[in-house]
Amino acid sequence: MSSWQRTFLRRSSGALLALGLAAAGCASLTHEAPKTAGAADLASLANADAFAPDAPPLPGGFDTSDEASDAIREDRVRRVPDETPVPDSVSVARDVVYGEAGAYRLLLDLYAPRDATPRGAGLVFVHGGAWERHGRDYFAAWAAHFAARGYVCASIDYRISGEAPFPSAVEDTKCAIRWMRGNASTLGIDPEHIALIGQSAGAHLALMAAYTADDVGLEGSGGHASVSSRVRAVVDLYGPTDLTVPLDTKEDAVRDFLGAPRRKAPERYAEASPLAHVTPDDPATLIIHGTVDVIVPVEQSDRLAAALGAQGIPYVYDRQSGWHHAMDRAAAVNARCLFIVERFLERYLDYVSTAK
Repeated sequence: MSSWQRTFLRRSSGALLALGLAAAGCASLTHEAPKTAGAADLASLANADAFAPDAPPLPGGFDTSDEASDAIREDRVRRVPDETPVPDSVSVARDVVYGEAGAYRLLLDLYAPRDATPRGAGLVFVHGGAWERHGRDYFAAWAAHFAARGYVCASIDYRISGEAPFPSAVEDTKCAIRWMRGNASTLGIDPEHIALIGQSAGAHLALMAAYTADDVGLEGSGGHASVSSRVRAVVDLYGPTDLTVPLDTKEDAVRDFLGAPRRKAPERYAEASPLAHVTPDDPATLIIHGTVDVIVPVEQSDRLAAALGAQGIPYVYDRQSGWHHAMDRAAAVNARCLFIVERFLERYLDYVSTAK
């Protein structure tokens, strides 16, 4: 038994049972992505206010991304604290190895309720950072928040652009899902109740993993090869969905992630676009995106919402007027996001959190 398993079992007051390591493989379908939704179409897109009418209201936004960023930086808008204490009800196991990819040990931080529910739900968090830096601490507060509500949460790192180009990071994300499912009995979760939550580039990876479940060509060889990488739901916080379209302020990051300029590898840019993989059997999706985002234009999420609707996939879209990229750094926006994510997970994971 590894050190993380011993630590986890001890901290969870013996509520979890013995380890069952397992492991997965499968196939993908693609279709032509729909055109950007027009203004008239947006009114018909699934609306977060209708889905969660009691959610905290969205604070008034800004005319430009710079104005929103300046307001947060200058403390004219209250920010989320840089560090949030982990509740006593939550145990944390850091630097857990969830797979191996060549010379790379794939690591995650595991947050779990000390009083575990035998058939709880699992969440895999995928941080952003333009695919070029590690940062599983970004989701530390969210992982602790959801662990305090009964979820078992894994905040993962993955191979970044400087270590290995696409599809490595997608493979690693899927490996983390397989790790969680393979260890479901020890973690105290139902293996069929796993969701992904990603932010920015991490949202792109979460969408890719969710929409290419069990695609043999993208599973990789990180471990747990006999376990499915399918998830029941995915949360997309302002992630890019179509890399065939230039992301003006992040073109260098996209090129580094894909290992070639667009003109030399158009097929790779299409393959790496979540929009190209939307099919009717994809999981329920929550999209949250600000309308003045200049890092990932909101049109990327508009197109995803339109594609999901066309395929009959359940989705919720919180299109946040006047807010920018990483708007969840603003405390009031963060509170709204957390509330809607909780409601979404309760609905589509069929799991009611135990708020504490």
